[in-house]
Amino acid sequence: MDFTLTERETYFRDRVKAFIDKHVRPRQKEYLAQVREGDRWQVVPVVEEVKAIAKQEGLWNLFMPPHSGQQHVDDSFEFEGEQLTNLEYALCAEEMGKIGWASECFNCSAPDTGNMEVLHRYGTRDQKDRWLKPLMEGEIRSAFLMTEPAVASSDATNIETSMVRDGDHYVINGRKWWSSGTGDPRCKIAIVMGKTNPDAARHAQQSQILVPLGTPGVTIERMLSVYGYDHAPHGHGEVVLKDVRVPVENVILGEGRGFEIAQGRLGPGRIHHCMRTIGVAETAIEAMAKRLVSRIAFGKRISDHSVWEQRIARARIDIEMTRLLCLKAADMMDKAGNKAAKDEIAMIKVQAPMMALQILDDAIQAHGGAGVSGDFGLASAWASMRTLRFADGPDEVHNRAIARSEFGKYAEFKADRPDSGQMAASR
Repeated sequence: MDFTLTERETYFRDRVKAFIDKHVRPRQKEYLAQVREGDRWQVVPVVEEVKAIAKQEGLWNLFMPPHSGQQHVDDSFEFEGEQLTNLEYALCAEEMGKIGWASECFNCSAPDTGNMEVLHRYGTRDQKDRWLKPLMEGEIRSAFLMTEPAVASSDATNIETSMVRDGDHYVINGRKWWSSGTGDPRCKIAIVMGKTNPDAARHAQQSQILVPLGTPGVTIERMLSVYGYDHAPHGHGEVVLKDVRVPVENVILGEGRGFEIAQGRLGPGRIHHCMRTIGVAETAIEAMAKRLVSRIAFGKRISDHSVWEQRIARARIDIEMTRLLCLKAADMMDKAGNKAAKDEIAMIKVQAPMMALQILDDAIQAHGGAGVSGDFGLASAWASMRTLRFADGPDEVHNRAIARSEFGKYAEFKADRPDSGQMAASR
């Protein structure tokens, strides 16, 4: 088994890392200052400046077009990108995860990444020209409206938002929340999932429709907080859709194919999230180690107390194991497809946030009172990572899929009736 990175994998990972070290990390304080000044729901100037540099250097749309063999002939010039494989992009995503705003600098931040993949794979030429092109140019942002407050959205068949055909339009009514990106003034388009046919088969009731956010009847009722953080200027909105009319041609792929689109969208997105999460964990272990070797308690460095040796060792072991599982999942997706890698995708989606949360928790503990303040970014990172145990499906759903796959290996097993000797031995 060869774990050596290819020349191309190393090339892009190192270019992304070098760019972040040169253009992003040195401007972190400037970014934080700009976010805190004036209207929090505005475009951050430093991000736009760095984006222009990244675009000029060719570090732009790294994952686009999706490396799936589905690129159409007429797309070859209009929708350009580096077309990194899942494995190649995963290595870059880890570096981006080390600083929260780095992903956007490369036009590689969620939910735009997933929405661009959906439009490229399933959109019509008109849909691509109108929405995919400006997304890939970084001119606009987008949102994905799926989760609803009134139902357990972990089972997407519960979604109640109605999409009723009325001549050449669909009329949409419903309420969505945790609609990431709706606080950004550049957010112009949302992909909305809802029911077009409640009487169809269970997984054919749903459709996905493009809804411009300026459409009459679309109201961002409030921006939600995550453990007190508003995540401006990106944010997560609660959106009301009241008698929203959109043309029939805004349906993606076709009526009743919402679940099919969702499955195609979520696999790569989960890997992206998980690799960025590993970047967060690397930042946390670095902060923890630096704190422990630089502080004295009870006559010696805190790092010399055995409990902290155990925690640092466990953190390093968990990061390395999690990275290997994530890269394995990405590699399987590239070689055998998303369906073949579904168990690995589910496992890494559970493992990565749990791993990062534990390391962040230890890092907060190592910093004492400073850890729960806003001075070191650990508390806000923990709050962000905690949301990933819900995003793209909660832990319980992924664990259920993993368990069912495991039980499926032994579906034909029937236990023999033990004889008296076996019973005696068991007693």
